Amino acid sequence: MRTVLDVVGVCLAAAVLLIIAFACRRRWLTRDGGTFDCSLQLAEKDHGRGWALGLARYVGDDLQWFRVFSLAWWPKLTVNRRQLEAIKTRRPMGNEPLVTYAGHVIVDAELRDRTVHFAMTEEALTGVLAWMESAPPSTQTYL
Repeated sequence: MRTVLDVVGVCLAAAVLLIIAFACRRRWLTRDGGTFDCSLQLAEKDHGRGWALGLARYVGDDLQWFRVFSLAWWPKLTVNRRQLEAIKTRRPMGNEPLVTYAGHVIVDAELRDRTVHFAMTEEALTGVLAWMESAPPSTQTYL
């Protein structure tokens, strides 16, 4: 009985430490502002598949995306605003409303070499569009 309690205690302590680590990481990522909740479709699959919950932040000319449930201190994806060629929006289809944050729209970002699918609020989309348009004139792309 004692060993079972020891194992349960160690598991609870590990879970608490993991929650604290996630909270500290999120606090560190949001410390400078310019962050918003943003899901990303990691793999090109049917609607509603391959999505991961995340957090995006602006860092100069880059939009960095981090997974929510990860301990990595570096972004999973970085998009430079010079890579963006076009942005299209649509409503979630299929199972997408179940696997993304509530009230988000799907943003299909056309990059030079591929298309990346984000899910974000309309307000965050407005911020992304403003960020794209605020590039210096010599680097701006027109949508």
